[in-house]
Amino acid sequence: MIFDRLYSRYVAASVVSLGVDFTVFISVLALGVWPAPAAACGYAAGILSHWLLSTRAVFVGRVAEGMERRHQQALFVGSALVGLAITTAIVGLGSRLGVDPRIAKIVAVGASFQVTYVLRKKVVFA
Repeated sequence: MIFDRLYSRYVAASVVSLGVDFTVFISVLALGVWPAPAAACGYAAGILSHWLLSTRAVFVGRVAEGMERRHQQALFVGSALVGLAITTAIVGLGSRLGVDPRIAKIVAVGASFQVTYVLRKKVVFA
C-alpha cells in the first residue's frame, strides 16, 4: 500500500521541511535574488531540516552507526542534490517561460518529492 506508516511519516517530515524551504525561498526572493538561486537556497535549508526529521522520526531503526552513518549522510545529500537539480531546473525554466516562481516551485516540489522518496527508501535507508 502506498500510504503505509513509513510513507505517512515521510510525508509529515516533508511538509515540515517544505515549510522551512518555502520560508527561506520567499525571504530570499524578497531580497531581490533571482528565482532559481532563491529556490536553491530554500531547498538547501529544507535538506537540513529533512535529514534531522528523517533520522529521528521517519527511518527509525534504519540509521547507520559510525563510519557507515557518514556514508548514509553522503547518500542522503546525493539524493537531495538530485531533488535540488530537479527543483532548480523547473523553477529556472518556469521563470524563463514567464511562470510565477511560486507556482513553478510548487510543481518542482511534487516532482522532487517523489524522486527523493524513492531514492531514500530504496538506497539511503535500505
